[in-house]
Amino acid sequence: MTQLCATVTDLKVLDGYCIELTFSDGVRGVMDLANRIVRRGGIFAPLEDTQFFRQVAVDNDLGTIVWPNGVDFCPDLLYRWATGEAVQRPESEIITS
Repeated sequence: MTQLCATVTDLKVLDGYCIELTFSDGVRGVMDLANRIVRRGGIFAPLEDTQFFRQVAVDNDLGTIVWPNGVDFCPDLLYRWATGEAVQRPESEIITS
């Protein structure tokens, strides 16, 4: 099966709402998730507590990061936020005209 996106393989929690992620293609990036969590309410409210935020883990089945209350982020979005770039599709998946 062809993997269409890079998945999260490793995680390091830094200060505040910052995390460092490593992706399956070897790319590593640091991001601050504060603006994605703080004052969003709903299921994101528990993540405002930095002690709860630090409980984030890699879910290998989903290929992304998750919290105990079920919050997760799409690995493609995490990749873009970490690198500023979209995930590149494998050459076999690129359609040319």
